[in-house]
Amino acid sequence: MHDWFNEIGGAEKVVREILLCFPDADVFSLIDFYDEQKRDKYLLGKKAKTSFIQYIPFSKKFYRFLFPLFPKAVESLDLSSYDLIISSSSSVAKGIQKTKSQLHICYCHSPVRYAWDLRQDYLSVMKNPVSKFIFNYFLNRLQKWDLKANERVDFFIANSQNVKDRIKKNYNREAVVIYPPVNVDSFEITNAKDDYYFTVSRLVSYKKTEQIIKAFAKFPHLKLVVAGDGPNKRRIHKIASGNVEILGYISPELLREKIKHAKAFVANANEDFGITVVEAQSSGTPIIVPFIGGYKETVNESVGQFFEKQTKEDIEKAIALFESQKKVYKQEDFIKNTERFDKKHFQKEFLAFVEQSYKEFSINEHK
Repeated sequence: MHDWFNEIGGAEKVVREILLCFPDADVFSLIDFYDEQKRDKYLLGKKAKTSFIQYIPFSKKFYRFLFPLFPKAVESLDLSSYDLIISSSSSVAKGIQKTKSQLHICYCHSPVRYAWDLRQDYLSVMKNPVSKFIFNYFLNRLQKWDLKANERVDFFIANSQNVKDRIKKNYNREAVVIYPPVNVDSFEITNAKDDYYFTVSRLVSYKKTEQIIKAFAKFPHLKLVVAGDGPNKRRIHKIASGNVEILGYISPELLREKIKHAKAFVANANEDFGITVVEAQSSGTPIIVPFIGGYKETVNESVGQFFEKQTKEDIEKAIALFESQKKVYKQEDFIKNTERFDKKHFQKEFLAFVEQSYKEFSINEHK
């Protein structure tokens, strides 16, 4: 069970690896709008069994605005015929209904961001006080539901220590950390870097890509390339200066090339983990990120540099420092730091955890 299949991000790459562990598994989701190419790559050709949100007009584009319906939608899915349920959840997937005889393991990318830790980030972009009040009302309802729904999970896996701490803080539940899989072998380390900085993410508010774009307006002689799609794409086009190139969605093959040849990879989100930052390191590309969230676990001074706050001014300082230092980064440092996130480690750890949890669950069920 995954929240939704509409875009491609780190969570969907995790789903793919879970399906490779359990290739005969059925797939459920609130919505599934993948084309055949994405379906073949990320769902092994499977089509998800979806909720009623799939059939609401314009849900493909505006499904996020339907979040007040998410709890009802996820609870409407019938998974009663399965022994083992694995949810991949950064929203409501973990809230599926289950019986006492079913084992539910949740791979948690994050507790619901917009209901918990990042609520103010989402509310801050709303200028209309009435809209903000209504939005906040429904977020309060979602938070209360989420607090109860987490009890339907038998075992939590967190994608980082950062998320493990959030699970403890918000749900008072323990979690085991298994880092998400990164296909480090598909990225080639090279010293042949071009003269541009690169960033890629979903173009949504909490990624704070706008601050990166605004920072580069101070450096007209430096080039920034931005990849990714999302609801903030139009606004990002409006604020981009002449030295910023916005590509939109690009294929995984082109993404690898852009990351590989960038002089540095810049990101500005408070990430739960941050797969693309590890992918960039797998190409020998230095990292420039804030010292927060999952970046504390995936980046160190041997593969990049940190800045303090997610502000335009702090990013400007970081770019100026990177340009002036002209630090030489070593390939062996990138390899050493990324090999611990290889997808082979993920599959081994994930399968071992599921098998052990199933044994414990079966023993307790028959006591």
